[in-house]
Amino acid sequence: MTVNWLPPLLLMEDYGGNWERYFAAVYAVFAADFVDSKPMFQGRRLGLKRHPEYDGKSATFWHMISTGIDEAERIPDIRRCERMRWPKPIIENDQSPDLKVWTEKRGSNNRVHLWCEEEGYLVVLDDRTDYLLPWTAYFVEQQHERNKLNKRWLRSQN
Repeated sequence: MTVNWLPPLLLMEDYGGNWERYFAAVYAVFAADFVDSKPMFQGRRLGLKRHPEYDGKSATFWHMISTGIDEAERIPDIRRCERMRWPKPIIENDQSPDLKVWTEKRGSNNRVHLWCEEEGYLVVLDDRTDYLLPWTAYFVEQQHERNKLNKRWLRSQN
């Protein structure tokens, strides 16, 4: 890891490879960062997309830890889980030179992208005018996907 202000990864091996214990720890980080505390982005409050809820956990949580098109069929992604400690500090450090930040239109809303290229990690916020929703956050494994994000950022600078 080269971005020194990001917390360490949350590794399943630290929980003896036990998925239930690890999942509980991942959710505890999410709850501390987004439920119990009230993070801000550029002076604006963040809410949570609560529905659809699964197992009493918000849609925001599931989007941050899983992949898949169909909401009901999303599958946990270990790379997303490992980085659960990252979304909040990235959101709160949007002025860092380690981040590329831009906004794109998506439907009737604007989506704010916070791209930590060095770590290959993207956080997306959905702008709801009065507040923002953390929409998703994920590790970008493929170089061609990283290149696409960099091109999108460059386009936003013009």
